Amino acid sequence: MNGDEIDAFTDGACLGNPGPGGWGVLLRAGGKERELSGGEAATTNNRMELMAAIVALESVAAGSRVRVHADSTYVKNGITEWIARWKKNGWRTAAKKPVANVDLWQRLEAAVAGHDVSWHWIRGHNGHPENERADALAGAAARAAA
Repeated sequence: MNGDEIDAFTDGACLGNPGPGGWGVLLRAGGKERELSGGEAATTNNRMELMAAIVALESVAAGSRVRVHADSTYVKNGITEWIARWKKNGWRTAAKKPVANVDLWQRLEAAVAGHDVSWHWIRGHNGHPENERADALAGAAARAAA
């Protein structure tokens, strides 16, 4: 998947929130596909959504053009709109509270820095084939982590 524009379809799942969780990624480029997934025994849905995007970006060659497709407005808005203000405020929200999942936001920011990334929101659980595959991977990983 080197040299091509890469589509990364990402999703996270949690059995209870918090609870056992999983993330799933479908990478597609140049007619090839790769699936990735993983889970944690005790986590939240938002952490798993972030992990899916992080792993997608960390799994492709440096300098790649990546279109990240996520059903999480938390991830999309966080990385494209909110993160600059959080950093300016010392990783605090507008309400002066610590940003949740700051460790993963910082890791995502570092992963984005190595690529040309565009972010695309897709409606989850709406029959989108690639999102459904990422969701199935995330769900299976969450069940395995349980």
